[in-house]
Amino acid sequence: MKTIEINSLVLAYIGDCVYEGYIRHFLVNKGIANVNDLQKEAVKYVSANSQASFLKNMIDNSFLSENELDIVRRARNYKTTSHPKNCDIITYKYATGLEALLGYLDLENDKERIDEIMNYVLGGVKC
Repeated sequence: MKTIEINSLVLAYIGDCVYEGYIRHFLVNKGIANVNDLQKEAVKYVSANSQASFLKNMIDNSFLSENELDIVRRARNYKTTSHPKNCDIITYKYATGLEALLGYLDLENDKERIDEIMNYVLGGVKC
């Protein structure tokens, strides 16, 4: 099966792991040694609201290729009725779009592009 044919939510499932792994490494490399402090800092990056904001910023600044935007749109438009209680459905769908893009890139073994996206999310800080 080609990566592009994989269900968008499956791509997001993989992308969520990729994204959270980068965030955890980033925070540990910042020198945060307390697990409670790590969790508090991680929420600033891994919440649906934060992920949606990062994705919208990338879109507004033409950071993503047309192919990447297609993957994001496909995930955003995937029919779902459930979402977390702490955000609206549109925000959740944008967050899912970012995760699906990262999942797609991971399955395509495009670590270089994942690094570029995560560096963008982290404000230019190398992961």
